[in-house]
Amino acid sequence: MFAEGTIIYFTPFHFKNGNKPKNKYFLILKNLPGGEMLIASLPTSHDHIPDELKTAHGCVNCDERRINCFVFSSEVEVTQCGKRFPRTTFIYGEEIDDYEIAWISETYPKEGRDYLIWGQMKPDLFASLIACFTQSKTVKNKYKRAFTQVFV
Repeated sequence: MFAEGTIIYFTPFHFKNGNKPKNKYFLILKNLPGGEMLIASLPTSHDHIPDELKTAHGCVNCDERRINCFVFSSEVEVTQCGKRFPRTTFIYGEEIDDYEIAWISETYPKEGRDYLIWGQMKPDLFASLIACFTQSKTVKNKYKRAFTQVFV
């Protein structure tokens, strides 16, 4: 369940900040040493990219404007099993966060009821996503370091 590149669909997802729970995709970006924490992102269909920086698919990075985002076109297969996001979907570098694996396991104990494993990202697409985040000044340094470290 917690492999890097796994996309989980929570029904619903309970936000850390207390916002009202809603169904959300959850993309695991990195497992941290010790097996207790992971780095993940909550993809969104909300487009906050200025018109002059828009792209149909791929990395948008503008350090001068503090914008870092990876765009998934609804026309592009995201998973190894051929799934696409239903709408153009965005992952913003500044919204990357860390999560306790124990909290996830306790909050969402039953696959099929609390969550679905939606799919595993295509390796080349996942590598492009991580490269996008490691090149950005808006992504927290602790995450960029984790993305570039190889943990044994």
